[in-house]
Amino acid sequence: MTLIRRALAAGLAALLLAGPAAPAHADDRVTDLGVPLQDVLLIGGTVAPGPAGDPVIWSVSSGSPAHLNAVDPATGATAARYDLPGADGSWAVTATSDGSVYTGTYGAGHLYRWTRDGGVTDLGRPIASESFIWSVAAGEGSTVYGGTYPGGRLFAYDPATGVRDYGRISPDHVYVRSIAYADGKIYTGTENPAAVFEVDAVTGAIERLPAPPGADLTDAWAYDVDVVQGHLYVRFGSAFPGPLHVWDIAAGAWVDVIEAAHGLDVSPPDDQGGIYLIKGGELVRYDPSTRETTSTGMPFTGRVANTRGIGWAELDLPDYPGKSLVGLLWRGMMFRYNPQTGAREFLQSGVQGEPIDITAIAEGPDGRVYTGGFLNGGFAALDPETGAREEFHTFSQTEALAEHDGKLYVGAYPDARVYAYDPELPWHSPEYSPSPDPGAADNPARLFDLHTDKQIRPRALTSAGRYLAAGTMPDLGHLGGVLALWDPETGELKHAQRNVVQDQSIVSLAYRDGVLYGGTSIHSGQTATPPTQPEAKIFAWSVKHDRLLWELVPAPGKPAVPALTFDDRGRLWGIAGGTVFAVNVQARKVVTSVTLSDGASTSGELAYNPADRLLYGAHGGLFALDPRTEKRTVLRQGPVSHLAVHGSGDVYFAEGANLFRYRP
Repeated sequence: MTLIRRALAAGLAALLLAGPAAPAHADDRVTDLGVPLQDVLLIGGTVAPGPAGDPVIWSVSSGSPAHLNAVDPATGATAARYDLPGADGSWAVTATSDGSVYTGTYGAGHLYRWTRDGGVTDLGRPIASESFIWSVAAGEGSTVYGGTYPGGRLFAYDPATGVRDYGRISPDHVYVRSIAYADGKIYTGTENPAAVFEVDAVTGAIERLPAPPGADLTDAWAYDVDVVQGHLYVRFGSAFPGPLHVWDIAAGAWVDVIEAAHGLDVSPPDDQGGIYLIKGGELVRYDPSTRETTSTGMPFTGRVANTRGIGWAELDLPDYPGKSLVGLLWRGMMFRYNPQTGAREFLQSGVQGEPIDITAIAEGPDGRVYTGGFLNGGFAALDPETGAREEFHTFSQTEALAEHDGKLYVGAYPDARVYAYDPELPWHSPEYSPSPDPGAADNPARLFDLHTDKQIRPRALTSAGRYLAAGTMPDLGHLGGVLALWDPETGELKHAQRNVVQDQSIVSLAYRDGVLYGGTSIHSGQTATPPTQPEAKIFAWSVKHDRLLWELVPAPGKPAVPALTFDDRGRLWGIAGGTVFAVNVQARKVVTSVTLSDGASTSGELAYNPADRLLYGAHGGLFALDPRTEKRTVLRQGPVSHLAVHGSGDVYFAEGANLFRYRP
């Protein structure tokens, strides 16, 4: 039925339209369809006294704006919720001994302070050049220390004296990713190649700690750094489980390693000096004096099982005498464990969900419009005929969506993972959202990833005849994306090759007559990696022979070609910065170039609509471009970020978390 509906819609439009023409009142044809995705995402957190003076679990929920939440560990209810104006979210939450709770944020890179008497105060951006506070740690009294990006700087804030800028910690690093404080020393961890520095809080003197013996830190981050009673705990790796190395501060030596530690923090010590952490999908106790790990029997399942705040609280509940260990997980789930009785429990907290920015739009094989989400992840489906909606939560950040041979393919961050979702089967994602039905097949089913090729973002997906084609962007410190071809019939990669265009990522794909056409970006999947190439290219790739046919620069000086599409005459159109261009693929040259602006943006969208034979694009708003006359009409001003043309001829586009429909 979907194919018939598409054909009828396209045919009818062709009959009725004597020629492409822009509408006189474009805004009348735009419908705001609302927010398709809404969920909880918690990152940074801590356990500390709350508004009533009793311990709560503090955590920041990502959103616009982000919110500082206080969760009652006895009930799971939200004890307080505060706006953080201008902030999108936070990895960095800590409490100081004077009762303050500090939050370092991303978006504007501001520092916020909560007190019982004054609520939340926006302290502004501690260092003008820094837009991201990655981590904060409590010092003496009301002093807090913070680490930043993109300058890799360390700062201190004291309400009495203001900000102290310690400067850049390492000339080779741009992230102070993790931070801890003890006895006059500040410990900071960086991005790859991972390094840990000890900074004297008074003099600012910096000393680099040696790497753990035998550890290869080339592609690892010092992702988490904690100090507990004379021991420094450093987890080297990424957001996923990795080795937690133990440094004896007094001895000045690495003394142990705990494998498969999840992070993001270890707990404060219990009465015997032991700490708790999640290791290999289970809550365990580690004794630094004996270096022994003890099981608790409390499982943590799913791909993301990192604590978002962990600490001790008296709950006054049956089976929870004395102090119990409490914490939060990324989707707002709360956990608690009592060491005396072994009682353990998970329950959903009352933290409110926030709208999720849309990162991809595509029509699925069932005719529904699918949208993928940023950071919080998940994706949603909208039936364009009935308006019925369906949300699929607890999934990864979506980089790209594409329909191919009856399935919806999903490109997920990180590790450049690609999944296949079958709308005819039940949703079941034990990787992210364990189900009580263990017999169901994984749906989306994970097909492959390109982690070993140092890739993180599968930014481009397209149907390529028998195959699904994917183009990727590499991780921090690397350049050169991968072009991959997946064969659904054999369940294997037909081909995967890095650096099809040297040191350039692949960020857009189009297919025609056995040839894949790709648009590149000079950038890595992490902007801190400096490019080596001056401008983006497009290339042609033979699917049958797995070889590069040609490449060219379609828009001199532009850093990326983020979208490609074919019109009905076989011309390949693309957008690069403020330039829309057309390529004659037989002649291998640019035949048309339309200037929208003088910008050099790496973003932009472009799609051909066979229903009215117009190109629709996003660049400072939504526009339509007649490929025959090159006449451009601005349909809507605003932050349009993603778009897709539906088989009905309607154009769907996103502005932040909202989905819109333009009906030609």
